Order: sequence, then C-alpha cells, then structure tokens
Amino acid sequence: MAETLDVRLGERSYPIRFGADLTDGTRAEVDQLVAQGRRIAVVTDTNVAGAQAVRLRAMFGGAPVLAVEPGEGSKSLAVFGRILDFLAENKLDRGGALFAVGGGVIGDLGGFAAAAWLRGIDFFQVPTTLLAMVDSAVGGKTGINLVAGKNLVGAFHQPRGVYVSTGLLETLPPREFAAGMAEVIKAGLLGERGLFERLEKSTLTVTSSDLPAVIRRCCALKARLVEADERETAPDGGRALLNLGHTFAHAIENVAGYGAYLHGEAVGIGLGAAARLSQKLGYISPADVARVDGVVVAHGLPGRLRSPLGLAALHAAMTRDKKVRAGGLRFIVLRQLGEAVTQGEIAPRLVEESFREVGAAG
Repeated sequence: MAETLDVRLGERSYPIRFGADLTDGTRAEVDQLVAQGRRIAVVTDTNVAGAQAVRLRAMFGGAPVLAVEPGEGSKSLAVFGRILDFLAENKLDRGGALFAVGGGVIGDLGGFAAAAWLRGIDFFQVPTTLLAMVDSAVGGKTGINLVAGKNLVGAFHQPRGVYVSTGLLETLPPREFAAGMAEVIKAGLLGERGLFERLEKSTLTVTSSDLPAVIRRCCALKARLVEADERETAPDGGRALLNLGHTFAHAIENVAGYGAYLHGEAVGIGLGAAARLSQKLGYISPADVARVDGVVVAHGLPGRLRSPLGLAALHAAMTRDKKVRAGGLRFIVLRQLGEAVTQGEIAPRLVEESFREVGAAG
C-alpha cells in the first residue's frame, strides 16, 4: 500500500506516492488517462531504458518512449528541441501528458518540455535516482543549462503526481547514490538537525532500513518550503534555503564543464564551502565545519575539488547565477547546523577564501 504526501498548492496541488514498487500504481494512472482519451508519452534516458525495459513496458505499455543520452550534457537547447519534436510527432494535444522517468536531468528536461509544449501540458515524475527522489522531482522547478550557466532557462511547472519507487535504488550505481546523498545532507543542515545527526551516527546506504523514511522526510521538508514560497520570491529565507551549497556547486559545474562532476558531487563540495563561509561570518565553529566535512566524505562524496579551478572563472560563473538580485549575490549560510538563512552583501574575499579551502586556485 503506497504512502502519500500531498504538496498543497491550491489548484496545482499533487500527491507524492511512496512504495517499494509503484509499477502498478503508475500503470493505473496511465490507464485512467488513456480511458479519458488523452495521449501520453514518456521521456527517459538510455541507461534507464536498458536497465528498466520490463518495468517501462509494464507501466506504459505501447506508449511512445524517447530515450536521450544520460548526463548533465543533455540539459541543453538541442535535446530540449528533440523532446518537443517527439511530442509533435506523437500528436500530443493540450490534453496530453508526459511522464519523466529518470534522474534529475530527465525530470528537469521533461518538465520544461511539458511547460513549453502548447503553453503547458500535464506531466508526471517517476524518479529513478536518490537525488531525484529527495529533491528534484518535487517542487516544479524545470529547466536546462546554457554555456553561460546552470538552469538559466526554465519554468515553474508543477507535476500532477510523483511516484517514488524506492526499490529502483537497488540497481543504482554507487556513485549516483552518493550524489543523491548530498541533497539528503543538505536537507539535514538547512532544517532537519535530527536528520543530520542521524547521518553522523552511521552511513546511510541503499540497504539501510530507514532509507524510505529518510526519503519521505526530505520530501516533507521540501514540500513545506515550496508550499510557503512556490516561486522563490520571499525576500528572506523561503524556498531559496534549498539552494544551500548550490551557488558554489553551480559555479563548479559550469567551470569544470557539465558532466565533470555529478550535480550531487558538486553540491557536496559546495556544502563544505558554504560551511566555511558560515564560519567566517561568525555563525558556526571550526568544529562544526569539520562535522559537515565528515558527513560529506563518509557518504562517498568529494570534500574538495579533484583538481584546481580558477577563482576568476568561478567568480564569473557565480555572477551569472539565477540567485543574483539587484546585481548582488545572495548566499545561503548556516546560523547553526540545522538552521539556514539567506544573506547578501558578503565580502568577496570571504567567498574566495572559502573556495580556496576546498581546492580553488588563484
């Protein structure tokens, strides 16, 4: 029996369903749409299409499926165009629905295509990675990358439902599982101190008995923040808190080249940099920074850049970030472990020092 958590956004509300295997539940959704005369289509990546071929047929029958190349490089204008052409070829009208089956890249791509096609059609998230389950599949942020920066083109477009089948994680490569743990650690740091302390006690793995509960806990935290500030317009705090470590991480991804680091790997380094910045601002202690580093590394994530990246290039990438307001960057910093706040007007030298301490050069 699937558990359900509702994201309450008025007419855009939707359920997140949790279970070990929600193949039947997803198929029931598909059958209901088809019975209403609505066309459906599926976007996924070639890794998922190969590893989950039987499950995809069980969920979607003979529905058209587009499988794109895996990885951050597919969050591009070119692949976005391929998905729109795919929807056109399969004659999805305004009553159509698109299912995004995969990790964060597929969810972001599919969601943005659904937002743009005919000015908006329904879409459903079927996340297959830990990162997507705990973060990117929930909240309605969709988009693609440009050479100039990460997620600079996109739309807020809430899914009509999210199906979280935790059993899918049993075949997830260890590196991908670790990448997802960056978002779990982030959730603990920004608003769930008890979760962070649980991660300190022992490493969370795919076989941990409390993994499903941890995933649900992360989704509940994100749902609360999205409900309060859906479009990230709050002057302080709000949904922006979910960007803890991400201003650093997005710059790393941009300068290193998309795909050099998995998104979660860059976030892991970004969390360490954000902790150092918080310490320089007088909020947390060096011992707290060491605690953050310890949890990051214990969960298989890099604590430092694998090779130096130039500070000038990282700074330039930061200035192109979506979180720039009135020409100034806002950072998410830790008042204490488990409590994050937004802060602007931070001296550039403190940011540079924080970057240097995780391996930047220049």
